[in-house]
Amino acid sequence: MDLKTHSGGTMAVSDTVFGATYNEGLVHQIVTAYMAGGRSGNAAQKTRSEVRGGGAKPWRQKGTGRARAGTSRSPIWAGGGVTFAAKPRDYSQKVNKKMYRAALRSILSQAAADDRLVILDSLDVSEPKTKLMKAKFEELGINKALVLLEDVTEAMYLSCRNIPNIQVLDVDGVNPVSLVRYPHIVTTEAAIKQLEERLA
Repeated sequence: MDLKTHSGGTMAVSDTVFGATYNEGLVHQIVTAYMAGGRSGNAAQKTRSEVRGGGAKPWRQKGTGRARAGTSRSPIWAGGGVTFAAKPRDYSQKVNKKMYRAALRSILSQAAADDRLVILDSLDVSEPKTKLMKAKFEELGINKALVLLEDVTEAMYLSCRNIPNIQVLDVDGVNPVSLVRYPHIVTTEAAIKQLEERLA
């Protein structure tokens, strides 16, 4: 199949990568798994057995008129433990490589079908100037996009990092969340070729 480039021409691309059927269930699963993998899972609280102190019985069992108490570290006491204490855990989900690649192909194919792909001959700046990069995006009529390049130079990274709603990634760092988050994917012909090699 052919994709339109910003210059008005077309470039031939693989049907496997850019002409796949959109699988909503698979994409949802992979995006959810990717986001879950980013959770730190390091919340930690102490149970009644882990809180310091509370070894002595606060008062005798009978005769005081007060409720029975065996420790001052009971969850119903101030300074006591937490009833269902949070513990460090791993939120990551197992995802097969085959499924992950299929989800990326599905997202890219839908992006191509919806004309969300903006393919340029090249995209780089000679010096790290945010003003130059902002002007290029204004020229394209884009204010929110994922910039996907074959190689992110330092000048390119520095030029884009202070522009709101613009994320710069190289092909190796492409992920499903970034692909679905932005209304436009600004990329180059070289990056498209690299994506084909990686996902074919």
